[in-house]
Amino acid sequence: MKKFFIYGAPASGKSTLGRRLAAALGAKFVDLDDAVVERAGASIPEVFAARGEAVFRDLESEALAAVVGDDSGDMVVSLGGGTLLREANRALCEKSGAVFCLDTPSDEELQRRLGAAPGSRPLGDRAKERAAHYAGFPARVAAFFEAQDSLVVVGRGIAAAMLKERAVVADATVAKLWKDRLGIEPLATIPSGEEHKTPATVAELWHAFAERGLGRRDVVCALGGGVAGDLTGFAAATWMRGIPWINFPTTLLSMVDASTGGKTGCDLAEGKNLAGAFHFPRLVVVDADFLSTLPEELLAAGKAEMIKHEVIAGVCAGGGTAKGVVPTAAEIAANLSVKVGIVREDPFERNGLRMKLNCGHTVGHAVEKLSGYALAHGEAVAIGCCEEARIAVRRGLAAESWPAELAARFAAAGLPTEIPPEIDRASIDETMKGDKKRAGDVVSFALPCGWGDVRIVPIDLGSERIYG
Repeated sequence: MKKFFIYGAPASGKSTLGRRLAAALGAKFVDLDDAVVERAGASIPEVFAARGEAVFRDLESEALAAVVGDDSGDMVVSLGGGTLLREANRALCEKSGAVFCLDTPSDEELQRRLGAAPGSRPLGDRAKERAAHYAGFPARVAAFFEAQDSLVVVGRGIAAAMLKERAVVADATVAKLWKDRLGIEPLATIPSGEEHKTPATVAELWHAFAERGLGRRDVVCALGGGVAGDLTGFAAATWMRGIPWINFPTTLLSMVDASTGGKTGCDLAEGKNLAGAFHFPRLVVVDADFLSTLPEELLAAGKAEMIKHEVIAGVCAGGGTAKGVVPTAAEIAANLSVKVGIVREDPFERNGLRMKLNCGHTVGHAVEKLSGYALAHGEAVAIGCCEEARIAVRRGLAAESWPAELAARFAAAGLPTEIPPEIDRASIDETMKGDKKRAGDVVSFALPCGWGDVRIVPIDLGSERIYG
């Protein structure tokens, strides 16, 4: 039986995360404070007032021992803010399961939360006093939030515990680098590369599911980049008319883009992602530790989507997108929240808001395909964003200086900003006609026109040539 202990400063969100994580994992949730109250027959402030902190800590240790001894099933336990100050409690939790420590919110946010529930925490704010103590826990959660039907948890060192004893489909390269460290044996591996994102690979996964005997109550995990997530999610969506899945993105690109949104599918000879389904993962676990083995060119590819999100949100943050810099878990979470906010408002692309996420992708997908997928997706997105900014200028929608400004941001991340000369320009228009977001020959472009200014512009490629 698996146990996950959620720890951190008072008001850091332990109970909220614990409850949501338990639901996502299909596990029992226990709030240790509630267990103490039940054992004491009094509220925590009453215990402190009448019997003192020492008695409370004894009751807390007794309640923890009882919870650890419960073998009725998988469990997520929200601990008190000082539970693991006792070394015996810490040793018991680490022996019995995994401890995830939440990063402490800003002083302002912490005070807001404490002020919202006056008197509920007798010791008040001990975050600064215990900062070194909390920092000593290696498995950390930087942020968590809901993305439509998915819980997203972003942190470091959190993937291994949640992958343990689960059915895993892994990217072959990721499996080679990480399976021993994670202690897993995948039920199937997917060859790396977009060229393997095919119906044939989906069929192979179905056969692997059948061999494992996966049924409707089982959960399958995807471990890898966007290709692994898209294929595993699509196979899950169509296996026995849909089984749950959990996504463990391992590339920066998949962390900030493909991991959320619920889009799953595979490519056809006629175009990218033409066969697919909306099937939201139950849980998305973004573990920044995976970036330690990611090559620089793949880091740059992920930064393309990060910059695209900055364009949409109107925030030119820089920081983690600079060449040679590995983004922190907090930077990943902040950037991903842009996409999550949009998907939450328009999950199935019905009001046009979600189409903004297609910024740079109409030209980018065409260029990517015409390169024979020699261009990585993120490289194609960078080129696509810059080219579509130039289209915006030609249509009088953006300032003349805008494309150069945007290109400089992508170049600073080590990304290309021009269509490679070997790609036939005349073929780009015809390839863009195969875009999913079209009506006949009219394709809806999400043109970047400035920071925070992405406009949906329909262009009739049957009567207007952009590159031909």
